Amino acid sequence: MSGHSKWHSIKHKKAAVDAKRGREFTRLIKEMTIAARLGRGDIDSNPRLRTAVTAAKAANMPSDNIKRAIMKGTGELPGQAYEDVAYEGYGPGGVAMIITAVTDNKNRTVAEVRHVLSRYGGNLGETNSVAWMFQKKGYLSLDKLQGSEDELLEITLEAGADDLKSEGNTYEIICATEKFEEVKRALEDHGKKVTSAEITMLPQTYVHLEGKKAEQMIKLMEALEEHDDVQNVYANFDIDEAILEAAS
Repeated sequence: MSGHSKWHSIKHKKAAVDAKRGREFTRLIKEMTIAARLGRGDIDSNPRLRTAVTAAKAANMPSDNIKRAIMKGTGELPGQAYEDVAYEGYGPGGVAMIITAVTDNKNRTVAEVRHVLSRYGGNLGETNSVAWMFQKKGYLSLDKLQGSEDELLEITLEAGADDLKSEGNTYEIICATEKFEEVKRALEDHGKKVTSAEITMLPQTYVHLEGKKAEQMIKLMEALEEHDDVQNVYANFDIDEAILEAAS
């Protein structure tokens, strides 16, 4: 089982708690604002904004909040000037990491990210130091109650997906980014409820962690994802299911 898949499962379990804390709303508002600024406020013609709005609705964000976030991005309402940033680095045991963020102060964010990494046995790297270890892909997941593996495989492969994997109680679908919307729409057109849908960075290889390094890595991931500016953390680690269950 991949590090991406395992950590994604924990993130899903934590999502309700994150939303109650307001952390998830903050992250989604920033994403919708910058998506609207970079690609305009029309959801139909702006895939990044459409994905962010879908995620916001799934998190039960009020429609007024969504509308205001988009209007701040288009300049119809005053708001912070956010920009995308990405950092590369290493976690415990040499785990490769890509950290994406949306910030109104790059100097503050890089200093805080560096501090979190060093606190849990990691460090920042140079640009392109680890990016080559990852591939940008579309990722979708849905509960196994949504259908049989054969049925879902037929739907997704016909829509252009690369692969479908069985992972616990979930099916995970990987596709090229340009096929992401098509695969998602095909599932929805067949009445399938998609649990998660995102553009992600999938590792090409994984580092297996045990003991103290595994525990450090979990704490590092949690600390980074609790940071207000951080949007996503991608890392090529693999750890035993028992350690993850204990952490969740």
